[in-house]
Amino acid sequence: MGWVTAGDYEVALDDGKVVCRNAAGRRLKSVPVKLSDDPAVVGLRQLAEWLDRHERQCLADVERWMVRSLPVPLDVLTRVWPDPAWRSALRDLVVTGADGEVAGFLRDADPERGLGLVDLDGDTVRIAPALVRLPHPVLLEDLEELREFAVELGVEQRARQLFREVWHRPAGLDAEATSVEEYAGGAFGELRFLHGRVTQLGYRVRGGYAVCSVREEGHGVEARVWVGDHESYGETETGPLMWTDTAGQVLKLGRIGPVAWSEGMRMAAALYAGRDIEDEERAA
Repeated sequence: MGWVTAGDYEVALDDGKVVCRNAAGRRLKSVPVKLSDDPAVVGLRQLAEWLDRHERQCLADVERWMVRSLPVPLDVLTRVWPDPAWRSALRDLVVTGADGEVAGFLRDADPERGLGLVDLDGDTVRIAPALVRLPHPVLLEDLEELREFAVELGVEQRARQLFREVWHRPAGLDAEATSVEEYAGGAFGELRFLHGRVTQLGYRVRGGYAVCSVREEGHGVEARVWVGDHESYGETETGPLMWTDTAGQVLKLGRIGPVAWSEGMRMAAALYAGRDIEDEERAA
């Protein structure tokens, strides 16, 4: 933590907040009001805001790599690893080899020595694949065992790879159907409430649909849930869940891969969970 002169005081950033100390070196409980417009204080606050946005963007990028099953070049990881925001987002993620087998939990990325991992025996190992795979949890066959092992190791994943909610496609599914009705009919008192929930959950609204884009086996797939457009008034409700290809063509459920299925169901369930429960109880 480096101190910067601000009038008769010194200021610095500590855990994302501006702190202050007087000429005697005693740290104050708060920054004096008269320093609010001091260039040093303003600059540190702007820096804190930028660091916060950067941290959130790094986490979002890592989650996108995982959700879209995007292999990441080793060179990219070794370049970003020294950045604390990137390192925090990547640390302890499960890495798999080219064969899909779990290699271990990510602990280090070095341009000379490659990746440092804790393997499933608890040993530290190093690998140097050209492409690093951060698999979606639905693709991990021994997910429950990995979760238990992660707890034993004290693993804390910011990207929530292992503890992300997953849905598996039912065995008795009608492969010719084109939609899932399980989370349809969730009532919201106003359109803006449902649209606000979409945004809050990190999804986008396009053409009246909440959308979640996934890339699986080289193909783009988009999960969609109808949430109403701005021509709708008053109350609205969630529609059925469906999936489309990049051209907007609705896909049959038998063609939906495990990641697209899980992420679509995750979005639909999260939207439905925000419905107006009181209205349902009154209707019952």
